[in-house]
Amino acid sequence: MATLRQFEYLVTVVDTGSFTRAAELLHVTQPALSHQVRALERDAGGPLLERLPRAVRLTPMGRAMLPHARAALADAERARSAARQASGLESGELQLATVYSASLGVLPPVLRAWRREHGGVRIRLFEHRHGDELKASMAAGQADVAVGPAPSDWDGPVHALGVEEFVVVLPPDDPVAVGGATRVELAMLADRGWVHYSPENGLSEVLDAACAGAGFQVRAAVRSEQTAAAPMLAAAGLGPALVPANIIPKQFDGELLRPDPPVHRTLTAYTRSRPDPLTAAFVDTLARKAAVLPDHVRRRLAPG
Repeated sequence: MATLRQFEYLVTVVDTGSFTRAAELLHVTQPALSHQVRALERDAGGPLLERLPRAVRLTPMGRAMLPHARAALADAERARSAARQASGLESGELQLATVYSASLGVLPPVLRAWRREHGGVRIRLFEHRHGDELKASMAAGQADVAVGPAPSDWDGPVHALGVEEFVVVLPPDDPVAVGGATRVELAMLADRGWVHYSPENGLSEVLDAACAGAGFQVRAAVRSEQTAAAPMLAAAGLGPALVPANIIPKQFDGELLRPDPPVHRTLTAYTRSRPDPLTAAFVDTLARKAAVLPDHVRRRLAPG
């Protein structure tokens, strides 16, 4: 099968009109150049060049092949140029996989900063309900980088982004939240019906484990498949909710309390292998801009 290198040899011989000059330009020996041209001719099924005493000329087969050889070389150069541009963060596409909660809270400031700095690079986003689902999709090659809970038994690079804090959301008039309280013992809410998550949502396990650690089994008043709905439903009085602090919007009228015992999880970015320059740059932006605990939530949780 013809190779790009053989096409390059043929085109250079034709353009220079000389095997000797072509070998000099290509930095190969003349016998090596001649050998590759003969191999191309064997693959084509006949002579491509007529060797004259002081020049070379194309045969009819050679004239038929030459434009295709030039096109193949041009296509290869365009492919190399696209790869160089992507590695130079000028263009291309980055495929990003994450969990629902991270796409709500952690990623927006990251993507805003990335767009300002690398506006020519497209982002393709894949969202998943559970950290295990995210890990499986990454192992299957879905995306370049994943953002979510720390994966167990992961062979590739893992970059810690910070510790995600969870808060309890209550309606503004809830008696537990009166008096400027900033913390609540989860056991105090054991008799409540909670705003829970659908079983497929990874936050369902977080809530179940937190309440079990406080000594009770959570009872669901309502279940939501949408992570963003949980704090809204809790603020409306359907029951307390346990949510990542970073998904709370700036204009939010519910009460936020730190649970006791506290609930945390480590957020990471991970890849299958050593990141290419484009992915490495995105991971760096994540490390700088990920809103693990936004300032507006931090201020609301501060004592006093």
